[in-house]
Amino acid sequence: MSDSQSPTATSDLDWFKSSYSGSGGGECVEGAAADSSVYVRDSKPGQGLALRVGAGEWTEFVSFATRG
Repeated sequence: MSDSQSPTATSDLDWFKSSYSGSGGGECVEGAAADSSVYVRDSKPGQGLALRVGAGEWTEFVSFATRG
């Protein structure tokens, strides 16, 4: 798995809030896609650090997480 924390260039990404995040401001997760990576961050700090995951690894994670 290739992941890292990336403090730079994430301000240029088109971030979206997860539909699973609560509306009360508690557990808020944002995501953004770029080239061959997916970025995930906590939305509360705003421009904070983001976790970068390869697109293939993200697809595998989502497939595993959504199994019923």
